[in-house]
Amino acid sequence: MTDHVLSSVENEVLTLTFNRPDKKNAITDAMYKVLADGLDQAERDPAIRCVLFNSSSEAFTAGNDLSDFAAQNAGGDTSRDAGERPAGERNVTRFLKGLARAEKPLVAAVRGLGVGVGTTMLLHCDLVFVAPEAKLTTPFVGLALVPEAASSLLLPQRVGHARAYAMFALGEALGGEEAERIGVAYKCLASDQVEAAAKAAAVALTKRPIGALKVTKRLMRDAAKIAELMDIEGRYFGERLQSAEAAEAFAAFFQKRPADFSKVG
Repeated sequence: MTDHVLSSVENEVLTLTFNRPDKKNAITDAMYKVLADGLDQAERDPAIRCVLFNSSSEAFTAGNDLSDFAAQNAGGDTSRDAGERPAGERNVTRFLKGLARAEKPLVAAVRGLGVGVGTTMLLHCDLVFVAPEAKLTTPFVGLALVPEAASSLLLPQRVGHARAYAMFALGEALGGEEAERIGVAYKCLASDQVEAAAKAAAVALTKRPIGALKVTKRLMRDAAKIAELMDIEGRYFGERLQSAEAAEAFAAFFQKRPADFSKVG
């Protein structure tokens, strides 16, 4: 258990709050476990009718904690996590699959930075509230990696091929107002209104007929196809982690210098 993700249930809403402000809420394996366990709990517990993702600071999440990520995958071994579980049960995989298979409503409140999974997880949320200052990025290619969380399908569906490619390949950011305009977010509100609006929407959803909500969501998205694509992305992701390009990208990150891919790949 970690207090870097706070979990609470109130008014039939499970709130999962990123709470690691000193690291801009960068996600560790332990944090992924709390998130994955929370989604599992929400699906099983009839007393929970909605899940809200929030943050205790302006940053939503800076994505994977790369130091923790590198330690989890030391030596290029992606077959085990810290608990010696098979790859299909890694905490990050459990979380992503939980997003794919979630039938109850998912709501998010995003006031600032959303990097990598901090953006791609929003594509699985049913209502996303953002502040104008929000900055959503998917810099996978810059780390010599590939998109995850089925974002290779879901992001182009939302924003079109050209905009999605620019976000993936060039690392271009998406601001809050544009996120609302092109359909990544439901509403863009002043930063001090985002959390309250997201909470109000989550509570409102708990008052709706849960059976109808579940079937509506099932009709709107193909959970099996999304989960299958996550597996495909995961295989490519694992291959890329062992590439010379990734070695250079991670070395450059930890050495705080620009990566030089001219002699690799």
